[in-house]
Amino acid sequence: MLKRVVITGMGALTPIGNTLPEYWEALKEGKSGAAPITRFDASRFKTQFACELKNFDSENFFDRKEARKMDAFTQYAVVCADEAIKHSRLPLDSMNKDRAGVIWGSGIGGLFTFQEEVKAFVKGNGIPRFNPFFIPKMIPDISAGMISIKYGFRGPNFVTVSACASSTNAIYDAFTYIRLGKADVIVSGGSEAAVFEAGIGGFNGLKALSERNDSPATASRPYDRNRDGFVLGEGAGALVLEEYEFAKKRGASIYGEIIGGGMSADAYHLTAPHPEGAGIILVMKNALEEAGIKPEDVDYINTHGTSTPMGDFGELKAIQNVFGEHSYKLNISSTKSMTGHLLGAAGAIETLACLLALNEGIIPPTINYFDNDDELDVKLNLTVNKAQRRQVNIAVSNTFGFGGHNVSIVLKKAE
Repeated sequence: MLKRVVITGMGALTPIGNTLPEYWEALKEGKSGAAPITRFDASRFKTQFACELKNFDSENFFDRKEARKMDAFTQYAVVCADEAIKHSRLPLDSMNKDRAGVIWGSGIGGLFTFQEEVKAFVKGNGIPRFNPFFIPKMIPDISAGMISIKYGFRGPNFVTVSACASSTNAIYDAFTYIRLGKADVIVSGGSEAAVFEAGIGGFNGLKALSERNDSPATASRPYDRNRDGFVLGEGAGALVLEEYEFAKKRGASIYGEIIGGGMSADAYHLTAPHPEGAGIILVMKNALEEAGIKPEDVDYINTHGTSTPMGDFGELKAIQNVFGEHSYKLNISSTKSMTGHLLGAAGAIETLACLLALNEGIIPPTINYFDNDDELDVKLNLTVNKAQRRQVNIAVSNTFGFGGHNVSIVLKKAE
């Protein structure tokens, strides 16, 4: 018999808030996290702004020696997971840690570490003096490993890598493992730290980033007629997933239930979405089918909504295909308009946005919507510029990644 899976803890480390409460307040206020880059001199780059973390100091969480062993994406993972575990009030001293796991997501991993090691190699005239922690800092799976080491969780432990769908992929995998009885508790989510030269330069080379350097705060504008690319973000999101009876027995607070999900592939192009949204239609249908619900049962969709011309168009068309007339009764929003695009961590913080909407009855907005795009249906409720109140019983979070990876999660309000 399949188990029920609930969420009992949440943590957020984002460009608009370094804790879950800060993140939620900023989402409701429609706050943009975009600003000129401070981490390096970006004056020669086509894009000179990003959604950086603000006031994050690793020495507030790790001693200097420990911090040097971790790339920033791993530091973010450990800090964020710690908030979620504390929020969940897991009985760490008495629980069976053989039945507790970590399934994390990161699309890129320690790319900054790789950049710095290669720079040092070149600067040293090719003399191979690599840091002994080079490989452990770089590999994506080290984030899950470090979380499990800190808490002694000996259950399923790995990292999913599916580009910008990575953390939703991780959450869906965690849901599946618990549902099948393979674990009682899994910490899941994702982290990313790509706001540096190779990250900005690489996405500029793909022509994926907005170049609106004169107005960073309004650069991420999903569905707006003048959208010109996404804004790179960084940070992490974490959730504690538990088997329902296990959570109930220990008296845990339950913030929502995952009732299904779906995965699909576009099987079309390296970076471009399928022009007819075939993969997106399939993933949402798969998710609704597994959840055992009808399209009209859904109240809110947090879209992938990256602020790219093709991506935004294809996702809205796919929503209309799947939800039909009900698509006009939905609230739809892209919180990337505020946080920027956290790549492999995007799905985690957007799943959190859905859970908070379920609990608070508030839909976070799509900010920076100024001009209607004639190719998009203006009758859709894109929750433009201001949060909206409504009862939310079921929400869907969509994430899609380069390579055509698509994942959707269906969340239900706690009973």
